[in-house]
Amino acid sequence: MSFRKVVRQSKFRHVFGQPVKNDQCYDDIRVSRVTWDSTFCAVNPKFVAVIVEASGGGAFMVLPLQKTGRIDKSYPTVCGHTGPVLDIDWCPHNDHVIASGSEDCTVMVWQIPENGLALPLTEPVVVLEGHSKRVGIITWHPTARNVLLSAGCDNVVIVWNVGTTEELYRLDDLHPDLIYNVSWNRDGSLFCSTCKDKSVRIIDPRRGQVVAEKEKAHEGARPMRAIFMADGKIFTTGFSRMSERQLALWDPENLEEPMALQELDSSNGALLPFYDPDTNVVYVCGKGDSSIRYFEITAEAPYIHFLNVFTSKEPQRGMGWMPKRGLDVNKCEIARFYKLHERKCEPIIMTVPRKSDLFQDDLYPDTAGPEAAMEAEEWVAGKTAAPILISLREAYVPTKQRDLKVSRRSLLQESRPAAATPSTGPSATYPSAMSQSTAMPAASVSTASGEGGQVTEEVLREVALLRALVAAQGDRITRLEDQLSRMENGDA
Repeated sequence: MSFRKVVRQSKFRHVFGQPVKNDQCYDDIRVSRVTWDSTFCAVNPKFVAVIVEASGGGAFMVLPLQKTGRIDKSYPTVCGHTGPVLDIDWCPHNDHVIASGSEDCTVMVWQIPENGLALPLTEPVVVLEGHSKRVGIITWHPTARNVLLSAGCDNVVIVWNVGTTEELYRLDDLHPDLIYNVSWNRDGSLFCSTCKDKSVRIIDPRRGQVVAEKEKAHEGARPMRAIFMADGKIFTTGFSRMSERQLALWDPENLEEPMALQELDSSNGALLPFYDPDTNVVYVCGKGDSSIRYFEITAEAPYIHFLNVFTSKEPQRGMGWMPKRGLDVNKCEIARFYKLHERKCEPIIMTVPRKSDLFQDDLYPDTAGPEAAMEAEEWVAGKTAAPILISLREAYVPTKQRDLKVSRRSLLQESRPAAATPSTGPSATYPSAMSQSTAMPAASVSTASGEGGQVTEEVLREVALLRALVAAQGDRITRLEDQLSRMENGDA
């Protein structure tokens, strides 16, 4: 007789989120109020960048990860744009390079100094001009060096070679309406996009063609998002016709019907999906929500498995996502978010509870490293390469083992006969063995690590003194008790 499993087995079933302490947050940051469905935050293993309010142009703040606490109002920013900054993205192959898109229709690429900014940064390394309307989407190619994609409100997608500042591909007739988001696949051969016309498109930028398209992936009119899974499937978030928020998983080979479709709730904030290809866990953060839901994607039905939800009191204005190589593997940390409040950035750590102190191979398979798999010219020539993977085992630092300390009591001395000469004064209450020990000459007493496990003469004197004090206090207590008893009898 077979019994159906009530609870699905998963190593991520007990993942829990935990915000850091207040002194590890980034306080007094004026987060941008621009009405654009961007994350407003980008993170890598060295820096956290946040789009901030700026008068007379656009700016974002770049802070070293360790610079927590209150951020001074005069702290320097990256402030070269003449309009509000809408999106930022760190280069996956250089932790000191960040790109930004702005309402001033330009894309700028910046080089951040080793220790962060000491002065305001106004001169970008590269300015890319090609859009006729504001640029709201920026994303780097996952495997080719210096390849950057930008999408603007002119419904145009441009793929740039940052090293030569030239347009590689200009896709200006594939989207009839506003582009909501763009996501590269694992090897950067394709990208998927969502559009205001409710379609999800899979596009080959090198051929300039739509490989596959699903019209009305979500019936609702509010913004949709789509991201590529590691196996080529597509995960989308959107709204139903009744404005209920939805998640869906699609097979690009057959876009007629979703593989899985789930309805979450009827809130109106756009859902921002974050995907970990190493663990196949998707984290969904609603803009304006105070929660992060996470789901495991598997190869068997029902494909999308709800794991848990992290909730807090404050709503999120935006969210940053730390690459896997920036996590603390000693604490079994599988994800770290940087949640933006109105005036604060708060890290939230997602942890799998484990009792073992060893490196957890199943939680940390080899992940994409910082080395580019190919150059921009190779990618343009038609080469496709998967990310170069690195092991996180080197990032694991074993917990410091304490030295074993053994304390041996001296049984040898306690078994010796009493001294021939009786002691006088307070020391008369000592045990005879202890009196004998104190009477021994210093030459015959060895150290704690010496022969016979004996202790030093100095320690013996201290023990004897303490015992004398205890005995004296005991006598005093006895006298006081006798006196109190006599007084009580006299009163009676």
